[in-house]
Formats: sequence, C-alpha cells, structure tokens
Amino acid sequence: MRHRVAGRRLNRSSGHRKALRRNLITELFRHERIRTTQAKASAVRGAAEKLITSAKRSNAAGDEAKIVHARRLAKNRLSDPEMVKKLFDEIAPRYTDRPGGYTRILKLGPRAGDAAEMVLLELVEE
Repeated sequence: MRHRVAGRRLNRSSGHRKALRRNLITELFRHERIRTTQAKASAVRGAAEKLITSAKRSNAAGDEAKIVHARRLAKNRLSDPEMVKKLFDEIAPRYTDRPGGYTRILKLGPRAGDAAEMVLLELVEE
C-alpha cells in the first residue's frame, strides 16, 4: 500500500531519482524550456514552482537572513550555483505580480522509439 507516500518513483533508485529531479529543474531554469516525458515533467513541476515562490518571497521580504536561507535551500535543490543566481536575479523578479502557475506543460505527442508521451515544460512568459 502507498498510503501517504509522496512523490513519484519513476522506476529509479532513490539516488538516481534525486539526481534526475535536480538536473531537470536546473536545466529548466537554464534554458527556460525543456523537452521531456509527461511523467518526469509532472514530477518536477511542483518543485520548480516552489523554488520560484521561495525566491520571490525572500526577495520581497528584503530581510537578509531570509534571502540567505532561501538561497541555501535553492542551492541544495539545484546542481549549478549559476542557476541559483539566475533564479534569484532574473526569474523570481519576473513573476512578482503573479500569484503562481509559473510553468506550463505542452503535449508534443508520442516519442518515436517507445511511444512515451513527450511534453514541453517551460516557464510562462509575462
């Protein structure tokens, strides 16, 4: 039974799953658009939006301690320090007036090799 078990397994071990999520979120912030499977996009979307909300709130608060704490949390979830900087300096200020829904999933159809449902996960433009 899977009662109260959060997250998707994606047929991977826990370390592989953690690395996959970290890499997908990092690449989403780097390119602002990634092509991946429906399952992976759904698994990553919530975490990416929470990171953006955290960065947005810490920037709005203006309290140095909150900003440092939010940056450290983001650094733990992203694999590239440059993307933490980009998240706080470019991406979060873009969404100051938006209450949520920073990402969009567009269906692309099945993949040729195994018919996996492919999607485009992208950051919403203003």
